[in-house]
Amino acid sequence: MQKRVVIAGGGTGGHLYPGIALAKALMRHDMNIEISFVGTQQGIEAKVLPHEGFELKTILSAGLLGKKRLSRWMSWVKLPVGTAQSMCFLISKRPDLVVGVGGYVSGPLVLSAWILRVPILIHEQNSFPGLTNKWLGKIADKVAVSFKESAKFFPKDKVEVTGNMIRDEFCQPREEFPKDSQGPFRVLVLGGSQGAHSINVAMVEALESLVSKRENIHITHQTGESDHEMVKNKYEGSGFSHDVRPFIDDVAEQYRKASLVICRAGATTLAEVTACGKVSVLIPYPHAAHNHQEKNAQVLDAANAGELVLDNELSGERIAQSVLRAMEDPERLQEMEENSYQLGNRDATEKVRQICMDLLDDATPSSGRAGKKEGNYVLSCF
Repeated sequence: MQKRVVIAGGGTGGHLYPGIALAKALMRHDMNIEISFVGTQQGIEAKVLPHEGFELKTILSAGLLGKKRLSRWMSWVKLPVGTAQSMCFLISKRPDLVVGVGGYVSGPLVLSAWILRVPILIHEQNSFPGLTNKWLGKIADKVAVSFKESAKFFPKDKVEVTGNMIRDEFCQPREEFPKDSQGPFRVLVLGGSQGAHSINVAMVEALESLVSKRENIHITHQTGESDHEMVKNKYEGSGFSHDVRPFIDDVAEQYRKASLVICRAGATTLAEVTACGKVSVLIPYPHAAHNHQEKNAQVLDAANAGELVLDNELSGERIAQSVLRAMEDPERLQEMEENSYQLGNRDATEKVRQICMDLLDDATPSSGRAGKKEGNYVLSCF
C-alpha cells in the first residue's frame, strides 16, 4: 500500500535542503513512498524542486516577523488564504504524514494537517526555535531538533535530538578525502544561497592584507547573483588563484577540499561544515529571527570548532587575520577540525527518517488513528 508524505518548508536553502535530504532517504528505503512538497512561488524551492524531480504545491504565505505596516498587513491577509489552500491540497492528496522543516510556509500546512488529524513531525534546525515552531511543537506528534540546546522549548515526551538533516554527499568518511598537504591553502567563502554582501565586501578587501601569501592560497567564493560581477572583477585584478561563482552546485566537493570555510551561521550550513569536519569563520546574519544564527555560531565557538565574528565587527583586516592564523598554526587548525568533526551528526537524516517510518506505521488503517483521519477528511470536504 502506497504511503504519502507531504513536506512543508522552504524560502531559503537552509530550510529546503534538509527536506530534500529526508525525501531522498525515505524513497531510498521504500520506493513505494510518494513525496510532495509545499512551498511558495517566490522561494528557492520553486527553482530547485523541479530539477530534483519532486512535486511542488505552491501556496500564499509570508513571514510576519520584522515586517512593518503594509507588508505585515499583507502577510496577515495571506495566512488564511494559505491555510485554505493547504486544507484543499491535503484533502485531495490524503497524506499519511506531514513534515514541517521550517520557513513560514510550514505554519499554514501544519495547522491544516492538525485540523485534519494527519500525523505531524516538526524539525527544528536552530539552537533557538522561532515562535512558529514553538507553537507548532504543541500540536505535532513528534519534534526532532538539531541542537540539544533547543530541546527544552518543546514537550519532553515529543522531542528527540537528531541533528540537522543533510544530503549523503556530506557524510562520506574523512579518510576517503585526504587533505593535500602539498597543495594551496583553500578558503571556501559562502554567504548562503543568495550570497551575503557584507561577507563579499570584506573578503575582497582582505585580499590586500593577504598579498604576501597569495602564491599559497586558492579561494572559492559563492557570491550570489547581485554581487557576482563586482567580486569577480576584484579577484581578476588581484593575482590570487580563485573560482568565483554566483552559486556553487558541487558544494560538498568544495567543502572536502577546503582548509577554512568563511560563512554565515545558518543551521544547515553548520551541519554541513561539521559533518565534513571543517574549521569555520562564522559570521551570523544580523537580522535573523530571534538572532538564531549567532546562537548557532556560539555552539561551535564554545567547542573550539569555529570562530565567531559578528557582522558589525566584520572587515577585510579581520578576515585576513583569521585566514593567516589558520595558515600559520596547522596544529591548532587540526585540533579545531577534530572538534568540528565530533560535533557533526552524519546520521541525522537516518534518525529523522526512522521517526517518520514510526509515525507512518502508527497511521496504518489497523491503528485506529487513520480511521479518525479518514472521517475528518470526509467532514472537511463538506
